[in-house]
Amino acid sequence: MRLRYAAVDVIDELVGNNRVFADALPSDHLDVRPRRRLAVVTCMDSRLDVFAALGLQHGEAHVLRNAGGVITDDVIRSLAVSQRRLGTRAVMLIHHTDCGMQTLTDDGFRAELQEATGVAPAFAIESFTDVDADVRQSVRRVRRSPFLLHADLVRGFVYDVDTHRLREVAVED
Repeated sequence: MRLRYAAVDVIDELVGNNRVFADALPSDHLDVRPRRRLAVVTCMDSRLDVFAALGLQHGEAHVLRNAGGVITDDVIRSLAVSQRRLGTRAVMLIHHTDCGMQTLTDDGFRAELQEATGVAPAFAIESFTDVDADVRQSVRRVRRSPFLLHADLVRGFVYDVDTHRLREVAVED
């Protein structure tokens, strides 16, 4: 039970942080359409502060995050809404060094989940060993999606968690 109370304490602390944050800002309404017409897909890794790393301000881009920053059906769904209803055109994919998805295998993690729950997960795990190859695969998935209007404006990068620099990955179609 101690972990449950610790998690509640963390959440209460964050809610308090939000009050301080909100009180320090003027009340204003940003347009739902990102000003830079950009969607960024990246990993959920807590070491990557997307807004700070890219110099983005609130209201400038959609940021989609998941384990590994991989292009799943749900990411395509979100990109389709982003492009078709909210006006984005460019897609920037950012994977990173030292990713947790490189520490597991699809079969191993699937078996672990099934053993723990008695149910095999229906979702793809999407682990990888080569970050550049995974960026190339993700760029191709976006470029080849029939649901996206602007699949030609897609570029992929690797963020180095130690130097905080981006390196572009060349992708041939």
